[in-house]
Amino acid sequence: MFHLGLKGVALLLKLRLIFRSMGWLMFLWRKLVKGDLVEEFQPLCEVQSDKATLEITSRYRGKVAHVLHVPGNIVKVGETLLKMSVDENASAIQTSEGSEPNEVHYSTKSDSDSHYSSLRKAKVGGVLSTPAVRNLAKQLGLNLEDVHGTGKDGRVLREDILSYAAQKGIFVEGSASNASSTQQFLGGNEKHHDFSFAYGWQYEDKTIPVRGFQRAMVKSMTEAAKIPHFHYVEDINCDALVELKSSFQNENSDPDVKHTFLPTLIKSLSMALSKYPMLNSCFNEEFQEVILKGSHNIGIAVATAYGLVVPNIKKVQSLSILEITKELSRLQQLALANKLNPDDISGGTITLSNIGAIGGKFGSPLINVPEVSIIALGRIQKIPQFAEDGSVYPASIMTVNIGADHRVLDGATVARFCNEWKLFIEKPELFMLHMK
Repeated sequence: MFHLGLKGVALLLKLRLIFRSMGWLMFLWRKLVKGDLVEEFQPLCEVQSDKATLEITSRYRGKVAHVLHVPGNIVKVGETLLKMSVDENASAIQTSEGSEPNEVHYSTKSDSDSHYSSLRKAKVGGVLSTPAVRNLAKQLGLNLEDVHGTGKDGRVLREDILSYAAQKGIFVEGSASNASSTQQFLGGNEKHHDFSFAYGWQYEDKTIPVRGFQRAMVKSMTEAAKIPHFHYVEDINCDALVELKSSFQNENSDPDVKHTFLPTLIKSLSMALSKYPMLNSCFNEEFQEVILKGSHNIGIAVATAYGLVVPNIKKVQSLSILEITKELSRLQQLALANKLNPDDISGGTITLSNIGAIGGKFGSPLINVPEVSIIALGRIQKIPQFAEDGSVYPASIMTVNIGADHRVLDGATVARFCNEWKLFIEKPELFMLHMK
């Protein structure tokens, strides 16, 4: 929701976001500040839920009057995000007399103390400061509300605390070169040795809020922890897979396509799922029923700067290896740019976690609820193997770990499925023979 001002009259433009049912959102402003001119359809901010990130554009031409939240805030759907003055030529706007509820007014007095007092009263949830600064104020017996903050949006910094303490005669500041000397309290000249951290000697804690995809992962993993898991581990000889990937790359004429092992593993997985559909199902706990999914929507876990996200490739059973390669590249690029749309990350039926791409040999994955199986792929590495005659030869071995919901799947079913998948990987000619 945006507050819009026109000729001194408060206007209210209700922007119904498509996320309305999600309750809470994180948003990221595109560096908008007071006084910025905004054109019609210009991007205003990015809104991120635990499902996707979408861009919100302005419906009108105008000037930014005030930004009510800082980047990274979590706000309820329907809360005011931005105040702006609309171009007088704008039409189709409904106006209402008087001030809108919850509108914050800042003092226009020139006196800095009055302005600071007004700003402080307008804040919600108290004075802006870090836990370390609050602890310092507590140690010195200071009330943060009495300290003038020089940081952004009136944030109280450590330097503000020390300066105010010195002004009040509570604490004598030393120079940086004399930071090792004992500091004195003026009331009784009592020596104290716990304040050297005020001069940069303390390593402050950092609070990192859980947002977007990370919040989704917290929710999903909490639910997964309630499910009885079992794991099935197998080693797969990937010599033929290595040769196949090299052949694809040698014959590649498209510079935008990079062939990797993963698309072939995804396609062969789909082939095995066709014979063992129970691994491509979801469990409905409320109705105590298993839903066999018709489409093989195979999710790929992607680690990003914004958290772990699992986009999925839709209807893999109807795609070629080349089509899977292109779709996988598209999803990975969108994930790293935090631009995945809701359809990209919904509707998954089974998940692959490729820890081998980072360097891990073995992983013990948790199910991506409501799916009933997940597979961790280790890295492919050369390992000595014994032939039937006792001779030793090198082989490219990959360790896979299948995590399964024991309420739906038993060990025998998972073992048979893994043997089928392993056969397709170790003998791609059989894989090609059955491919549709």
